[in-house]
Amino acid sequence: MATAKRAVALFLLLATAAALIAPSAAQCASQTFAGGATYARCASLPRLGASLHWTYRPAEAAVDVAFRAPLASSGWVAWGLNPAGARMVGTQALVAVVDGAGSVAAFQSRIDSYRPSMQRGELSFNVSRLSAAVSGGVVSVFATIRPPNNATRVSHVWQASTALASGVPAGHPPSGDNVLSLGTLDFLSGDNVLSLGTLDFLSGDSVASGTNVNRRRNVHGILNGVSWGVLMPLGVVIARYVRVFESADPAWFYLHVACQCSAYVLGVAGWGTGLKLGSDSQGIQYSKHRVIGIVLFSLATLQVFALFLRPNKDHKRRIYWNVYHHLVGYSIIVLSVINIFEGFEILDREKNWRTAYIGVISAIAGVAVILEVLTWFIVIRRRRSTAARKGTNNGTA
Repeated sequence: MATAKRAVALFLLLATAAALIAPSAAQCASQTFAGGATYARCASLPRLGASLHWTYRPAEAAVDVAFRAPLASSGWVAWGLNPAGARMVGTQALVAVVDGAGSVAAFQSRIDSYRPSMQRGELSFNVSRLSAAVSGGVVSVFATIRPPNNATRVSHVWQASTALASGVPAGHPPSGDNVLSLGTLDFLSGDNVLSLGTLDFLSGDSVASGTNVNRRRNVHGILNGVSWGVLMPLGVVIARYVRVFESADPAWFYLHVACQCSAYVLGVAGWGTGLKLGSDSQGIQYSKHRVIGIVLFSLATLQVFALFLRPNKDHKRRIYWNVYHHLVGYSIIVLSVINIFEGFEILDREKNWRTAYIGVISAIAGVAVILEVLTWFIVIRRRRSTAARKGTNNGTA
C-alpha cells in the first residue's frame, strides 16, 4: 500500500512537471530581444512573471544569460546564483535599476542578509558583458557568466521590486511570490527543478524547497528566544525579588536554579541548531551574531558549573562568589537580548517575532521595576522595625 502511494505521488509530480514545463518553454520561446539576440534555451520562471534565457558553451564553461522581469514603474530586478543553496542570503546577483526617468543601469551585488543593501561589488565567479535594457514595462539583464566550479546545475534566485531609496534597491515585499522566487536550474537539460518542490520517496510527501532550512531557522530562533531571552531574565527576577520574602526561603533558590538550568538546556539545543545552520551555509557568515553566541554559551556554561563551587552563606569567600555570580549573570542577560535582536536583523521578515519579543521583555522589565520599588519598601521597613526593636531592648536593659 505504501509503495502504491509513493508511485502515485511520483506520477502526479512528474505529470505536473510535464504540464508546467511544456507551456513554460513555449511561452518564453516567443519572447524577443533588441538587436535580434537569441538563446538556445529558456524557462518561464514560476514567480513574478519572470523568465530566463541562456546558451551554455561547454568548451568555455560559460553561459550567456538574459533575465527578464516585468516592472510597472521605477524599481529594480535581480537574478543570481547562490552556491549555498536555493535561498536569498548568500546570493551573488546581477541587478538592474530603473530610475524615474526610465534609464536603466546594471551592476553586480552580493546579498548577505534578509535586509540587503545591494551594494556594488565583484562576485566570486566571473561576469562579463553585463548590461540591461528596459522596454514596454519589461526589464532585461544580460551577461556572460562562468558559474562557480564550472557547475551546470545551480541554485538560482530572482527578484523584482519597485522599492528604491535614493536610486538604490530598498528591499521587496516580505511575503508571497517575492519570498518564493527561487529554484535549482540545470543549464544542460533546462529543468527548473526545485520550483516544483522536492519529493520524499520514503514518505511520499512533497516538500517545497527551502522548507527544511526555514524550519531549522525557526527552531533555532524559538529555542534561543525562550531560553536566553525569557527564562534567563525570569530566573534573575526570581532570585532578586522573591528571596526578599522570608516565607519564600529556600523555595526561591530552587525556582531560580530550575529556571536557569532549563534555560541552559534549551540554550544548548538552540546553539546546536545554530551550528548546524552554519555548517549548511558555507560562505555565509553572521560574524557578530556568531561571536556573541559563542561568548554567551561560554559564560552560561561557567555559570552553571559555578553552582558546584558555591560556598556556604557564612564562608568568608562567599562575597567574592556572589560578585562573580552577579556580574556574569547580568552580562549573560545583556548579551542575550543583544543577540536575539541580532537574530531578528538576520530574519528581518519575521517582524511579528520581534514585536512579540519586545512585548514579553517589556513585560518582564515592567514587573522588575514594580518589584524593585516593592522590595526597597519591604527592606527599609524591615530595617526600621529591627532598629526599633534593638532600641527598645537597649532601653529596657
